[in-house]
Amino acid sequence: MKKIQLLLYFALLSLCIALFSCQKEEKEFIDETPEDTITANSPLTGLLLRTSQNPGTYDDLIDGNGCASVLLPVTVIANGQQVTINTPEDILLIEQIFNQFPNDTDTLEISFPITLELFDFTQVTVNNQAELDALAATCNSNNTEIGCLDFVYPITFFTYNADQQQTGSVIVNSDLELFSFLQGLGPNDFISLDFSISVILADGSTSEVNSNQQLQALILDCVANTNTDPIDISQFEEDLTTGVWYVEYFFDDYDETDNYAGYEFSFALDGTAQAVKSGNTIAGTWALVDDFKFDLFFGTNAPLDELDEDWEILEATSEIIKLKHISGSDGSTDYLTFGRNPNTGGNNTELNLFIENLSTGSWFVNLLEENGSDHTANFNEYEFTFLRNGDAIAVSSGNTINGFWTAEIDSGNLDFILNFETTTNGDFSELNDDWDVLEATQTIIRLSDVSGGGGGTDLLTFGREPNGGGGGGPDPQELRDILQSGTWYIEKYLDDGGDETSDYSGYDYTFFANQDVLATKGSQNVDGIWIISVTGQELNFEFDMDSPINGTDDDEYKALQYSPTSVTFITRNSDGEIEDTLIFKKN
Repeated sequence: MKKIQLLLYFALLSLCIALFSCQKEEKEFIDETPEDTITANSPLTGLLLRTSQNPGTYDDLIDGNGCASVLLPVTVIANGQQVTINTPEDILLIEQIFNQFPNDTDTLEISFPITLELFDFTQVTVNNQAELDALAATCNSNNTEIGCLDFVYPITFFTYNADQQQTGSVIVNSDLELFSFLQGLGPNDFISLDFSISVILADGSTSEVNSNQQLQALILDCVANTNTDPIDISQFEEDLTTGVWYVEYFFDDYDETDNYAGYEFSFALDGTAQAVKSGNTIAGTWALVDDFKFDLFFGTNAPLDELDEDWEILEATSEIIKLKHISGSDGSTDYLTFGRNPNTGGNNTELNLFIENLSTGSWFVNLLEENGSDHTANFNEYEFTFLRNGDAIAVSSGNTINGFWTAEIDSGNLDFILNFETTTNGDFSELNDDWDVLEATQTIIRLSDVSGGGGGTDLLTFGREPNGGGGGGPDPQELRDILQSGTWYIEKYLDDGGDETSDYSGYDYTFFANQDVLATKGSQNVDGIWIISVTGQELNFEFDMDSPINGTDDDEYKALQYSPTSVTFITRNSDGEIEDTLIFKKN
């Protein structure tokens, strides 16, 4: 009996020990700091989700949606040029096209359908721009990615039930696994991170994190210090108000940089400014207004009055500030660059003469040779016009090709840059390049470019007559016959660059064989004379009208170009630059 009682005693003792051991193991299994657990609704969980979600901002140039990314490859048309994006790095190709011409309106067309990967890594097919815009509208700052830090994987989480008893652990090895794990948390799930963990910051450094509080503060600090503004205001103000600046470039239809030679500009933190030249000081003001535009005012006296605009900031560093302004009246674009190098003048004569010749009258491709292969015939049907606002237009009987142009002095050499859209005629991609100007006169523009591939040289020549046209010396009788056929009106009259075309609105001109000319407007008749002669390789046009339309009178006009429907006359100043332009158009 005692033996049985003894056995029962040991059995009971063993049971108690076992129960005590189980309870002790269970307590050891429980997180000793339950306040470090988080739930699906915890602020830190939301930050972790945004940090691990599918990155969507790197391709916003394509989809305009920071909460989604485009599955590559995708084909787009950037400013008329077709580009296939195969890797994230290829997005730089679009940026390069957009940055090539600061005076154009950047456009991007997507070849639909495309597939988007949303913030939660799900995929959706988008069939048109309207659907893409609708998706982008659902994205806001609360669900865009946090991309200023990355986790070092693997990371371990402990899981708990509602009683704060540990139920297991989860190891995650990537952003996708982390997002999926956090997205799958239920209302009664509790988790905690197995610290320490490491994160990689935006500057590439690695930081060790040992608590929820430290991790949350690190992420919030990272977000707060991520500057999404177009410029860093404090840095801009510091750079602007340090030292003196000079106008290194000013363009308003022409390069007018020389007008600001000798001026030193300084800006103060209180919004005042001054321009100093030869001991004279002109007071001004500056301010940042309306989405970081740079507003300048130096009064109403030339040439500083041309700086009085609200300039869009294109680039701002401690050494250079590039600005542009689009005119509200005619849509032309002005450019202003402040730099640290003094402006001594005398740099824009060649460029301005090129712009004057280029933008007066129309041009034809007389030669396009690529690596010895003649492609001139691809453009025989097209007449080219280059407007001073940077637009370029090529017109044939059945097609109009739009594009942009710019000209600049680069390292002492004159460059002519072309960019035509290629969607309706792929041949125009052959013109899109940064051309070196070999020769530029009123009648011919010869260009060359060394190919980046095989190193061959491409040649491009614009002339005033179509390819294969003309030949021999000028024919005064041909021009006389053209003017005597039908009636004409003045399409354009520029007096020393100033547009006075409206003074001749409504007048129709008839040129008679006896060298009389009659302008009629309703019951009003105005008489005049006209004479065509030839000097060397130029046709002269002497023109004299009675009042009140005698403003176009001149005996020094030269025929720049003519066709059965349009005649362009010009005068030149002593430097050979175009001074006046008179264009007759046939009714």
